[in-house]
Amino acid sequence: MNNANVSSYAANPAEAHLFADRTVLVTGGGSGLGAALSHMFSACGANVVVGDLNLDKAQTVASLLASSGGTTHAIGFNVGDPAAAERAVGDTIARFGSLDVLVNNAGTDITCPVDALSYADWDRVIRTNLYGPFLLAKYAARHMKDNGGHVVNICSTAAKRAWPNASAYHASKWGLLGLSHALHAELRPQRIKVTAVVAGGMTTPFLLDRFPGIDVSTLQDPANVAMAVKAVLLLPEQTVIPEIMVIPMQETSWP
Repeated sequence: MNNANVSSYAANPAEAHLFADRTVLVTGGGSGLGAALSHMFSACGANVVVGDLNLDKAQTVASLLASSGGTTHAIGFNVGDPAAAERAVGDTIARFGSLDVLVNNAGTDITCPVDALSYADWDRVIRTNLYGPFLLAKYAARHMKDNGGHVVNICSTAAKRAWPNASAYHASKWGLLGLSHALHAELRPQRIKVTAVVAGGMTTPFLLDRFPGIDVSTLQDPANVAMAVKAVLLLPEQTVIPEIMVIPMQETSWP
């Protein structure tokens, strides 16, 4: 895990109680944007459940948050596994008594031409990026329908346009954007807000580890995206933003 992606969110004492008594589950919370989101929520007083496929990474982030006074818990699970997804939601509610915000952030990718793309890789990408948010939103909504809540789906500019050698990733992110808008329409009468966050390139391991030659000047700090998510969540109860785009000033993939 790149700890810089956790510590880059600058805690402000005036924000320490913004999310007090609220419980947040962040998937893919062990690194990158997920870690920055976890740090932001913790700094703002939320109970933070850090979920990640890699339990060690989730525990590392949770330990860091706890050392700063946060109330947190780590869960290692595969978001695309129906039983594991349901269990993660149940464990969150059992531990903290509620689930107020679900952030579907976990994501994966495979870069290769379609004729070389295996079924296993296609399935892994779709299961993580699309099935996972569906499953977690489904189980979270069962609880939120009685109390209200907010589901945040982390999309990508890959949901708005396409480039070569990323067919599975584009399919998953276009699907996630559609799912997010469908859930917004369906769940809004139950006082459940749903927001798709279309995030541009960030200085996270997701890009930096796979593309070591990438021009970091065209990317943004994941903490900036975390700040945008915070702003959406702090809107009055009567207002919801179904979709927001957060891109670097030098974004090259959109528009």
